[in-house]
Amino acid sequence: MPRDLDLRHVISPAVRDLIELANLGDFDRTREQINRLRGCTRPINLVGHTTTRDHTTGETIRSYSTSDEPTGRLLTPCGNRRASRCPTCSRLYAADTYHLIRAGLSGGKNVPETIRTHPRVFLTLTAPSFGPVHNRPTTKDGKPQPCRCGTRHPDSAPELGTPLSPKTYDYTGAVLWNAHASALWARFTLNLRRTLAANFGITQKDMNAALRISFAKVAEYQQRGLVHFHAVIRFDGPGGHTSPPPAWASADHLLRAIKPALKRTTLTVVSDTVGDREIGWGKRFKVDEITALGDGELTDKAVAGYIAKYATKSAEDSGTVDRSLVCRTCSGRGTVGGRIRELCPDCEGTRQAEPLRDLPVHQHVRQMIRTAWDLGGLPEFADLKLCKWAHMLGFRGHFSTKSRAYSTTLGALRDVRRAWRLAQADATRVRAGHPVPAPDTVLVTESSWAYLASGYRPGEELLANQTRHDVCQAQRLKREGLEPA
Repeated sequence: MPRDLDLRHVISPAVRDLIELANLGDFDRTREQINRLRGCTRPINLVGHTTTRDHTTGETIRSYSTSDEPTGRLLTPCGNRRASRCPTCSRLYAADTYHLIRAGLSGGKNVPETIRTHPRVFLTLTAPSFGPVHNRPTTKDGKPQPCRCGTRHPDSAPELGTPLSPKTYDYTGAVLWNAHASALWARFTLNLRRTLAANFGITQKDMNAALRISFAKVAEYQQRGLVHFHAVIRFDGPGGHTSPPPAWASADHLLRAIKPALKRTTLTVVSDTVGDREIGWGKRFKVDEITALGDGELTDKAVAGYIAKYATKSAEDSGTVDRSLVCRTCSGRGTVGGRIRELCPDCEGTRQAEPLRDLPVHQHVRQMIRTAWDLGGLPEFADLKLCKWAHMLGFRGHFSTKSRAYSTTLGALRDVRRAWRLAQADATRVRAGHPVPAPDTVLVTESSWAYLASGYRPGEELLANQTRHDVCQAQRLKREGLEPA
């Protein structure tokens, strides 16, 4: 930046910083970094270098160092899957999830197209009732009915999902159900295999030798703060998606086996403080056969889009917060120091990053958070880490999971993107007249990276806002079938 550039008259810190960025020397490169992030909300700032050499000749094929950047650092996407945290990265995660699910239904991404002939169903599982809540019931014909409170609630009513009688609502059971939901799913898949083997009249060992059950699922929060699962369950041969299932295994077998498997799936939570509890699935579940591509309403494309939509949602969609409530300074212990312990100066011994009473949430959600926090302080529930996951209302599982042989993986999809970027870099080298190594060349890469910070400089935030605006405009024009000007 020129030494005689006086910015004291510029009141806005963001504008002042933007002027400084424009005078660093290579403003185009600064804008290129931000545009490449496509509006990521809080990018990761890295410093370091990487060098790729030909193992035989020692020739440097490509090299990069953040010391050559105008700002001295590299901005990389945060990769957060939550739409509430980063819409840009969550859209990419949703797209990857869509392709992962779609590949397991229609083929592609190294999955054969014959996969669409495998029997498969779409299953939705819900939590049991822990007390009546405000809702919008309908008749079998879809006509709206009054709630048990006597009111016809609109879609946006804030009381939907909240208890009719908060004093009698089983908050402890609700939190413990969320905490054990993933374990309950694992138990269900085990019981489903046992039920199928019994229905086929063979042992589980014989069934596993001829048949494999693959699945992909996502978790979604209901308005009452409890998770439920949407899952694709599919029959495969013993080799997974690469082999067809035996002819005697049909979708009807899956449809008939799911209900008894659900009924026998329970977990017992032992507690001297709150009493022993038996945890199981809710009575309401829905299972339908997935039809072939373009045949019927529940098609491959529809199911993949449905699951991908929920993969980027989180607990905050039920009205809670999207951040941990454990104090970072003391890591939730309430004290700091070595042999002589003192009260944490930030939480003052409460172990909370912010007081639960001050959270901007509905009273029902606050009570679930408080219940999770109180249960997390009991030694018998220490392994559940409920204080850490109080902001998730007790749920501590992954929002998107799949069995190993269902289809491709998110890592494989990211590797393809990385290879494409390297191919683009090699194409740029060719256009610049630099040699490109042969396909069989052994390359050695040396890298050293360190985390610097997260987020943008004030001036960069202005550029990022412009990028977000451009991306939104392009998407709107695409939806409307128009070409950008």
